[in-house]
Amino acid sequence: MTIYDFKVKTMDGREVDLGEYRGKVLLVVNTATGCGFTPQYDELQEIYDAHHKDGLEILDFPCNQFGHQAPGSDEEIHTFCTGKFGITFSQFSKVDVNGENAIPLYRWLTENTTFAGFDKNPMGLMLGQMLKKEDKNYADSSSIKWNFTKFLIDREGNIVARFEPMTSLKKVRAKIEEVL
Repeated sequence: MTIYDFKVKTMDGREVDLGEYRGKVLLVVNTATGCGFTPQYDELQEIYDAHHKDGLEILDFPCNQFGHQAPGSDEEIHTFCTGKFGITFSQFSKVDVNGENAIPLYRWLTENTTFAGFDKNPMGLMLGQMLKKEDKNYADSSSIKWNFTKFLIDREGNIVARFEPMTSLKKVRAKIEEVL
């Protein structure tokens, strides 16, 4: 299987075959508008602006599963993201990335990667402690742990890397440039 075997919904409810992105390098991100990581939209847009011409596409999937930090409608989320951050990359309908209602794309992404762990910075330590209260073995699961988890997909549709929310976007950008 590759990412090209999946279909997703646009904000207006249309189904999109991810095979339309064949030959592109993809960065798949679950996002939220009210999260401490939301400012990453600025850097994601910068990366997109710099490398879209080289074949990079960013696929943004809003998700309300983590702290209910994406409560708005698809339209409200899109208006916020374009107005505040000027995003121009593809934004899809709000989805679940974990659990029984997770979309098939995210089931595939998590079944074929492992949780990379959080950075040992204050945010990573805080998030780890918070998750440990809910599940002391949270790190053993490949599930998405929080908003702004990223997956890098190569031009053949294969998963190349998984980046946790607090991974430096400089590191993400370097890996994108390597794959491009």
